[in-house]
Amino acid sequence: MATLILPGEWFKNWEKTGKHEFVQLCKELTEKTDHGSEVRDIQAALYELCWQVVQGNLKLDLVTSVLGDMMELRDDMPSILADVFSILDLETGALEEKIKRDHYTQLVGACLFFVPEAILKERLDPETLESLGLIKQALQFNQKIVKIKTKLFYKQQKFNLLREENEGYAKLITELGQDLSGNITSHLVLESIKSLIGCFNLDPNRVLDIILEVYESRSDQDEFFLSLIKSYMCEPLTLCHILGFKFKFYQEPNEETPTSLYHIAAALLHHNLIELEDLYVHLMPQDATIIEEHKRDISEAKQVARKLVMVVLPSEKNEDKEKEKEKDEEKNEKPPDNQKLGLLEALLRIGDWQHAQSIMDQMPSFYATSHKAIALALCQLVHLTVEPLYRRAGVPKGSKGRIAHPLRNKRAPRPAEIFEDLRRDTFSMLCYLGPHLSHDPILFAKIVRLGKGFMKEYQSDSKIEVKDKMDTLLSCFLSIADQVLLPSLSLMECNACMSEELWGLFKLFPYRHRYRLYGQWKNETYSSHPLLVKVKAQTVERAKYIMKRLTKENVKQSGRQIGKLSHSNPTILFDYMLSQIQWYDNLIVPVVDSLKYLTSLNYDVLAYCIIEALANPEKEKMKHDDTTISSWLQSLASLCGAVFRKYPIELAGLLQYVTNQLKAGKSFDLLILKEVVQKMAGIEITDEMTSEQLEAMTGGEQLKAEGGYFGQIRNTKKSSQRLKDALLDHELALPLCLLMAQQRNGVVFLEGGEKHLKLVGHLYDQCHDTLLQFGGFLASNLSTEDYIKRVPSIDILCNQFHTPHDAAFFLSRPMYAHQILSKYDEMKKGEKGNRQQQKVHKYVAACEQVMTPVHEAVVSLHPSRVWDDLRPQFYATFWSLTMYDLAVPHAAYEREVNKLKVQIKAIEENPEIPLNKKKKEKERCTALQEKLQEEEKKQLEHVQRVLHRLKLEKDNWLFAKSTKNETITKFLQLCLFPRCIFSSIDAVYCARFVELVHQQKTPNFCTLLCYDRVFSAIIYTVASCTENESHRYGRFLCCMLETVTRWHSDRAIYEKDCVNFPGFLTIFRATGFDGGNKADQLDYENFRHVVHKWHYMLTKASVHCLETGDYTHIRNILIVLTKILPCYPKVLNLGQALECRVQKICLEEKDKRPDLYALAMGYSGRLKGQKVHMVPENEFHHKEQPARSATPASQQNGPGSTGKPTTSTNKTDEGASEDGERGKDKSSATTKPVNKANSAAAKVTTSNGNGALISTKAVKERDDKEKSGKEKKEKKEKTPGSTPETKAENRREKQRDERAGKEERPAREGKEKTPKADREKVKVEEKSSKDDKAKAGNGEPIEPSRERDAIKESKSKEKGDRSAVAGSLKSPGLRSESAESERDHKRRKLDTHSSPSHSSSVKDNSNEPKESTSKHHISYNSVTRSKSRERETEKKDSENAQGRSKEKKEEKDRKERKRDHIVNDHETNLETKRRKDENGTNSSKNRKSTSPLCDSPLSAEKEKSKRSKSSSKEKAESGKPERTSSGGKKESRHDKEKSEKKEKRDSSGAKEEKKHHKSSDKHR
Repeated sequence: MATLILPGEWFKNWEKTGKHEFVQLCKELTEKTDHGSEVRDIQAALYELCWQVVQGNLKLDLVTSVLGDMMELRDDMPSILADVFSILDLETGALEEKIKRDHYTQLVGACLFFVPEAILKERLDPETLESLGLIKQALQFNQKIVKIKTKLFYKQQKFNLLREENEGYAKLITELGQDLSGNITSHLVLESIKSLIGCFNLDPNRVLDIILEVYESRSDQDEFFLSLIKSYMCEPLTLCHILGFKFKFYQEPNEETPTSLYHIAAALLHHNLIELEDLYVHLMPQDATIIEEHKRDISEAKQVARKLVMVVLPSEKNEDKEKEKEKDEEKNEKPPDNQKLGLLEALLRIGDWQHAQSIMDQMPSFYATSHKAIALALCQLVHLTVEPLYRRAGVPKGSKGRIAHPLRNKRAPRPAEIFEDLRRDTFSMLCYLGPHLSHDPILFAKIVRLGKGFMKEYQSDSKIEVKDKMDTLLSCFLSIADQVLLPSLSLMECNACMSEELWGLFKLFPYRHRYRLYGQWKNETYSSHPLLVKVKAQTVERAKYIMKRLTKENVKQSGRQIGKLSHSNPTILFDYMLSQIQWYDNLIVPVVDSLKYLTSLNYDVLAYCIIEALANPEKEKMKHDDTTISSWLQSLASLCGAVFRKYPIELAGLLQYVTNQLKAGKSFDLLILKEVVQKMAGIEITDEMTSEQLEAMTGGEQLKAEGGYFGQIRNTKKSSQRLKDALLDHELALPLCLLMAQQRNGVVFLEGGEKHLKLVGHLYDQCHDTLLQFGGFLASNLSTEDYIKRVPSIDILCNQFHTPHDAAFFLSRPMYAHQILSKYDEMKKGEKGNRQQQKVHKYVAACEQVMTPVHEAVVSLHPSRVWDDLRPQFYATFWSLTMYDLAVPHAAYEREVNKLKVQIKAIEENPEIPLNKKKKEKERCTALQEKLQEEEKKQLEHVQRVLHRLKLEKDNWLFAKSTKNETITKFLQLCLFPRCIFSSIDAVYCARFVELVHQQKTPNFCTLLCYDRVFSAIIYTVASCTENESHRYGRFLCCMLETVTRWHSDRAIYEKDCVNFPGFLTIFRATGFDGGNKADQLDYENFRHVVHKWHYMLTKASVHCLETGDYTHIRNILIVLTKILPCYPKVLNLGQALECRVQKICLEEKDKRPDLYALAMGYSGRLKGQKVHMVPENEFHHKEQPARSATPASQQNGPGSTGKPTTSTNKTDEGASEDGERGKDKSSATTKPVNKANSAAAKVTTSNGNGALISTKAVKERDDKEKSGKEKKEKKEKTPGSTPETKAENRREKQRDERAGKEERPAREGKEKTPKADREKVKVEEKSSKDDKAKAGNGEPIEPSRERDAIKESKSKEKGDRSAVAGSLKSPGLRSESAESERDHKRRKLDTHSSPSHSSSVKDNSNEPKESTSKHHISYNSVTRSKSRERETEKKDSENAQGRSKEKKEEKDRKERKRDHIVNDHETNLETKRRKDENGTNSSKNRKSTSPLCDSPLSAEKEKSKRSKSSSKEKAESGKPERTSSGGKKESRHDKEKSEKKEKRDSSGAKEEKKHHKSSDKHR
């Protein structure tokens, strides 16, 4: 027992100090007020003292006196001491030492004077009491205790009810029922009741029951009866039993518990006269039953929902069964009342929230408030709680409102005075109400208005100390909105006012909070309550009904129905509508039109639902083929654009969603941004623009709007303003631009890992197009200050944000234009002077001020070696200008003005339009016309200023440090190619910029080289483009070709635009060049050859791409070809080559890749339409005539029958003329691929027995020619040619001399020239042709000595090539499989058929190595003696070959003479005729062999007839059908029939040829 241990020194020195210390301690303990702990401490102290006496340590009398003194400290001290004695009694009784027991007895006996006997008799054992003499015998005492206990607790009293008198009860009822309005109090009535009970022997319990009955009937007298019961009160449990008995009576079926009983029970509970736990057990039904009922309700609701969603066609039997069930349910007895809910309602009515809350906690959530009476009672209580605060902060201006009177009950919840008070009770009451706040729309409005009042305080109050409290309150309001307001709105039937009222609160929340609330509402709220489950199902059913009937015609009626349904349950409705739109995109237009009856809240919910549908993780954003974006995403994107444009919906959430997707590296959703910007701002991005639209896009904003887009876009001012505000308010403008610019490469390198190449290209295009569109929107809608403030400088964009350079300049370009214009305006205002010259100087000064920092900034974008070729000024100028700066689209302005004039005329002539509307429309059109004219004038002035500025700058654009070739390379790599595929307008800009740089006569810029590089190497560029980039690249090439075609078309235009321009100089190094002379300029004829060569290179590249079989190559080249169709192909044979390849694609891809098939068919059709505009090659450029070479047949049959013309002189003047001649050679070197049938036919043609005779005559002729050639050469060396004509004449002489040597060159050079893919084929062809020739007895393979000579010759050429400066005008190098055999075939035909006007060209240029042929103007280093050595070698070879061929062919002739007798005779006759013709016009023929003049149509016809004749022979012998290829013209089907007639005309044709040669000489 002892918890307090006293020091032992006290007991040792008891008399001196111990006694005093102990008494002092006891006094201190009695003064403590520590809820009973002081009693325990006093008991412990007394126990210690008494135990010392029992032990014999202290004398009895000393302790007794101290204990006596202590009795005065407390009233209950005797009782405390008795407890100590009781403990010691038990302890000493158990001890064996008798002396200690004696000490204890003596101590108790000594204390009898101040401890009452009665207390000791209660606490001590009977044996101890007997020893103390307080009782006589312990045994008797124990027996007496047992008897008393039995009588008290176990014996039943006999109660005589008849003893009660009825008169007493009558008087009692009279007493309780009297008028209580006077001075009658409960105390007086209680005294009367007591006297009645005593007088008439009334049972007190029955009296209490009658009091409750009377109270029940007089429930308005709460105060009187409650005080009476409180005064009368027996035990609370008895009162509970009586009340419980009353409730029990009404628990039978068909019984209804009266509300008065609930009221008195609630009042008694409220005044704590009974406990809720005691009464709750008497109430029915059980809690378990309530939970089961709730579960049953939910399952039934779900079943109903399932039935509504499912399409059920019930049979008649089922209907009958349902009717029977309903009848059975009606027969069932009505279940008894839910007494717990009745009591709960009564508690709420009197304002006892604590007890009501306890009862609701026992039930499932919202079960209690789902009963309307309880919900209304709770709503009334909330009304009273919020009344003072609502009056202060919630009542709108001008409204009075109905004042709610507070409860008289002082224990009811305290009304809220400030927002903080709402946390006390109001929020918890609302949470218990949940969706059933819908029963009281007035309270709903009050809560919403309180929320608005709070948000105003929250937004205005910026004190840090109250910030935490305000944040807590904000979260409370958000919870109320989630759990109470939105679910309640779902249960209200189409209350648009409540929806608008709620939006008044919600619009003050950030969109993140709102969208979270909508998400909870849509996905969780509807499953929390049976009523909401049913409502959801009904909404879906109704939505289905409306959507099935929605069309364009009934938009208004359906829109009203949608509006009504959306006021309460927008999330469910929109979810269904969006699911339908994802399936059927033709619903978009009617749905958008039908949404005009929505409330503001509904529009916001719609935005959320759209974002949720877009972000649905279960939906694939790609189609199953993984090559295209899913149609559901495209449909939603279209809906976004239409809805956000038409209705005032907040855009922040959608824009942030797209931004977040880009941050995550996902670019699919850029489609949404693209649609939104297109619809809201009216900015279209398409690569399918017509040339008129593209022209309009180079003008001002007004012209763009009128003529630049497919759709006529109007009324975008408000919507574009909304979009701009959303971007600026949420700081999304620049982040979106930068993310899109970065994502373009991310699409390829990060996102596109496993995706199909087609899809990757599509996503890249989408990302790029959206960047273009979005950047264009910002440039045209942001003010100058806003734009400059947000877009950083170019070096920061590129180096810090890692923006690609093209995109960085695209974003910066409008900023430069703004800055220059503003600076220019400042200067104009500062200095008054209106002269044009002054204005231009000011503009140039403004440009310098703005662009100088840019010039410095761009230096960091590229390595320093780049700036060795280009100046930063040139680079920045190229990237900062646009088409608006370079040219004025006068035609577009004129076109749009004319359209407006036509509109005005139509308005005037239309009698149906009312006069006022006519006037308005005319005014609009006139104003627009004036705006366009003003804009045109403004642009014209601007372009003049820009061109003047460029004229001043051009001299400092390009360095002369390295070759022009390097400069052009850098220009193409860093400027032209990146920008020409950026946008359609940029493609046009690039072409026009090149032309402008040329026209400005920019030093060190080689226009010719630039064009050559663009046209010569398009394979890699085309292959690396996406689909849209191909459109742009094609447009760029088309514009470049337009310029070239214009120059090519007319000598006068060429001489005006190109002659004496530095861009057409044919030397490469600019250093030390001071203007050049005419010899360095490319003349018109050579330019035409070069253009033909470019056309050939385009054909070669196109054929290569078409034959790869790769999807991207074929698609891209078809797009490019379609774009350049107006300018290419212009040459008939090139067009035929392309047509053949495209037809092949059509056949191959018809069933495999339908998109390629569609492209190829489209191009094929358009190409056929262009055929009428194509010209033969000899009309496109003056083609060289084939030489009548006198080489033996055996040599001509060799594999290297065509070779390269060697050049000897090293002088500059000769070099110029050679370059021109070589241009002709190269341009006419378009070797056409020929069929195997042709090559086979060639072998047969020369095996006719006449080879020996012909070759012998040919050798003699050749010797004569060589002698005359030597003489001419000697003359030439003495007197070098002073004019290009004489140079060209000398050149032709040399070429004729060297023709035999060219034909003997090995095919190795040809192999170097051919593409890798064809080299193997060429080898095989050569080998097979050699074998065939050997078999046919048509000459031996080339001897080793001839091979060695050829190798030496090629080595000497390669040396010369290395010393030459690198250029880029590459000679056509395409060699097909049968190119060699075709050339052999043609030379044989020349020897045997004598066709002087052969139009398909025996070319003399073919197999040069690439290094040497890619030069503009090369000084060849080969020396004159190399030529003489070659001639000697050729003579020896020809003699040896002649001898060998004679022996073999004579032997062959003898064997085959009988078989080929007729053919030989015919061939001999033809040969004789040819020689006669040659004798007459020898000189003219020799010149004509290299003449660029056109062949006559007649000679072409003759050649055709001869070819058809030879082909008919070939067909007869080989038995293989001949196919036409890109190399030759198509064979006519009737050639066989016509050949005989044409043979008869040969003799007369030869005479006409002779005349033709003479006329061509005169012309020359």
